[in-house]
Amino acid sequence: MANQEQTGPFSRLHEALKSGQISRRQFMERASALGMGAGVAMACLNATPVAGQEATPSALGAGTAADRPTTGTDGQTRGSGGELRIIQWQAPSGLNGQTATGDKDGLGASLVSEALMLRLPDSRLIPNLITEVPTVENGLLAEDFTSVTYNLLEGVLWSDGQPFTANDVVFTWNWVMDDANGAVYQETYSQIANMEAVDDLTVRVTYDQPNPTWSDTQTGSGTSIVLPAHILQNGGQAAADAFRSNPIGTGPYKVESFSVNDQVTYVINENYREPNKPFFERVILKGGGDAASAARAVIQTGEYDYAWNLAIEPEIAQSFENEESPGVLLVAPGLSIERININFSDPRTEVTTEVASATPEAAPTQITQRSEMNTPHPLFSDIAVRQAMTLAIDREQIANSFFFGAEVEPPVVNILSGIPAMESPNTQVVRDLDAARKLLDDAGWVLDGDVRKKDGLELSINYYTTVSPLRQKIQAVVKRELEEIGFKVELLSVDAAIFFDSAEGNDQNNTHFYQDLNMFTSGVGAPPPVSYMIRWYAGPDGRNIAQAQNKWAGRNFQRYRNPDYDAVYEASRTESDPEA
Repeated sequence: MANQEQTGPFSRLHEALKSGQISRRQFMERASALGMGAGVAMACLNATPVAGQEATPSALGAGTAADRPTTGTDGQTRGSGGELRIIQWQAPSGLNGQTATGDKDGLGASLVSEALMLRLPDSRLIPNLITEVPTVENGLLAEDFTSVTYNLLEGVLWSDGQPFTANDVVFTWNWVMDDANGAVYQETYSQIANMEAVDDLTVRVTYDQPNPTWSDTQTGSGTSIVLPAHILQNGGQAAADAFRSNPIGTGPYKVESFSVNDQVTYVINENYREPNKPFFERVILKGGGDAASAARAVIQTGEYDYAWNLAIEPEIAQSFENEESPGVLLVAPGLSIERININFSDPRTEVTTEVASATPEAAPTQITQRSEMNTPHPLFSDIAVRQAMTLAIDREQIANSFFFGAEVEPPVVNILSGIPAMESPNTQVVRDLDAARKLLDDAGWVLDGDVRKKDGLELSINYYTTVSPLRQKIQAVVKRELEEIGFKVELLSVDAAIFFDSAEGNDQNNTHFYQDLNMFTSGVGAPPPVSYMIRWYAGPDGRNIAQAQNKWAGRNFQRYRNPDYDAVYEASRTESDPEA
């Protein structure tokens, strides 16, 4: 680890967090004071593991409300930190957070685009583009959560010099609700009954029913960012495409250049509202390669200052680190889960669907899609098959072999994990091959050689994830274990830049889900986890299921349909009692 006097401020923050010198909240506050984007700061905090080193030589020289940090940058000169080099092996494919289906694109957008509020790790809200966080006490939030008023900061400019106004906030809501734009959290925004620009600096939002998660659409990064009306309002698809590559924002940086699935170069937004921020003059966000190479580039060679989302075995990351290493491995606790997702629709049957045109006068388009929500999966529709799979997989072995061990990163069976009050005590699973085999036997799946069959249908599946040595090792373990009980498993993988690319025409991404199983990491961003649990909500007529009709932007890409779950989810949207 580098000596203190040779270490940049961003890396010192991480070291202080790791050693317990500062809290998670203090980390976020000080990262904000340095002018770091909220998305990058949160990724630094929640990723497990992460790696950071001292800055390069050129860089040397739903919760309650809280106030935005005002200290920590006294005497600081904008851009005095030189260049910050970040390597993110999952390279950004686009820079519009509202259409980002994965963190790699949302984080890429977060240095440019902003939301009205930010959330600290302890769930408290702080103002960002507003004067104060709405509360019942200050009169800006209705006591029954049916309306909220935002007072915008005066004098904020977009990076092209145009004024930021209430019209931009209202426009963003309308843009998200337009099916033609493929916004990924349209279902969350649909809770808004009306949004009105009272004047240039005042926005009033109303809801048809109590909405205790009112802050979700205006907090954080990615799918909560405000879009510039003057750029997108009348520009059509051409303007949207241009914005995806070169966004106009209110954040500390603007894009100098962007090579899709490779690198983004950011320079200071000269119109940024805080004159002594950002600290770094230039930011390089490099993508591509793999997690191990990214870790080595920070810890061992010092080519980069920071690497995020290092999905590699701990001993490999630790092997790069010694007393002479320019970088250090940092591990922070989080709520993310590496999970295998089941496709509840048939990825092999093609269905021709009529999709409405973007303009009323044009004729509908015929689109052929697979994994169509009304075509059930021929294997996974049988609950015995799903139950047998979960009994066959040895989660504890995977945790001990490829992560920091079951004591540090425990295997779980609840998709919502890490929040004790919300974890079910009724879903404990112990690996039991005999029980798994009996389930399949009783359901009529009979061994024919090494593979089971039922009514002429073979128990044969494929299993898809990103190219990553760690994930390929997990795949191999799961394949072996499923084949022990009579499955036939084909392993598939693709570059992460493709897997998480939200482009409508990319049928290899995780939202098209043209496979039987896929695997990646995601987790709760903030309590209450309503915006996380929307991933299993189908909605009326399946409108939240990823399909050609919504440009694959529906958050329920597993095509899970359960009326009972939908009813509970809808009730959670209006429940304001945390003990309920």
